[in-house]
Amino acid sequence: MGHHGSEKRNFIPLCIAILTVSDSRTAATDKSGDTLVERLQTAGHQLHEKTIVPDDMYMIRSVVSQWIANKTVDIIISTGGTGLTGRDGTPEAISILFDKTIEGFGELFRTVSFEEIGTSTIQSRAIAGVANATYVFCLPGSSGACKTGWDKILGAQLDNTTRPCNFVELIPRLNEI
Repeated sequence: MGHHGSEKRNFIPLCIAILTVSDSRTAATDKSGDTLVERLQTAGHQLHEKTIVPDDMYMIRSVVSQWIANKTVDIIISTGGTGLTGRDGTPEAISILFDKTIEGFGELFRTVSFEEIGTSTIQSRAIAGVANATYVFCLPGSSGACKTGWDKILGAQLDNTTRPCNFVELIPRLNEI
C-alpha cells in the first residue's frame, strides 16, 4: 500500500527529534513520546533527542527553535498541548516558526482519527509545517493519537520508498529560492 511504480528506492534514514509537551509527564511516564521513539526506530530512522517540556509557550518554542537551527535534524515531532484547554499552546508556540504550513496534515489527521474516536477528533489542533528546511509535526498527547499519526500518516510520508510521493524526497529542495 502506498508503493507504486517499478523503480526500486533504497530507504533513507532520517534524524528525528521528539518533544513531549506536558506539565505532568516524566521520562518514566511518557508513553506518547516512547511510542513515537519506538516507531521511528523500528522504521529505521535515528533519534536525535527526546525531550519533555511543560506546557509553556516559550519553553516549547526554545527547544523547537534549537532543533530547527540544527542542520542534522530533519524532522521534529511534538506530542501534547494541541487541545483546547488554557494550558494547550503547542500550535501557537510552534506555528509562528513555520516558513510554510502543511494544511493537509491536520485535516488528514482528523479524518483518520475520526474513524477511531468519532467526533472527539474535532478537539485536536494537530498541525504541521516547514521551518528552516525542517519538517515539524504537532500531534495530540495521547499515545493513541501518536500511533494514529505515525501509523496512518507519518510512517509512510517519512519513507522515501512511498509512492507516488513523500516528504523525504522534498528535503533537498526545501530551502530553494
